[in-house]
Amino acid sequence: MEIDVLDPAAESDTPPVPRPKAPPIESRFLFVDVAAMRAKQLRRGALPRLDNDPHSSEAHRPDPRKPERVAMEEVRRGLVLYDVPPEKQTPG
Repeated sequence: MEIDVLDPAAESDTPPVPRPKAPPIESRFLFVDVAAMRAKQLRRGALPRLDNDPHSSEAHRPDPRKPERVAMEEVRRGLVLYDVPPEKQTPG
């Protein structure tokens, strides 16, 4: 039996798995780097991760439209996961 993933009737009754949240970014420089990389993904066709849930605590804030603003809002809400490479050890 083959299941068509694009067929809405083929979806199961299980709720979607919540996306893990990234830790808050405290460095302005890291925030800019992560948001810039995410904006590049959005400009290349990635789907935005901002939801239009009217019950969310962000309901009063309109969703941005520009990829750069969308990326910054996604990073601010912790929707973009990132890795920071370890610092290089200098011989010494």
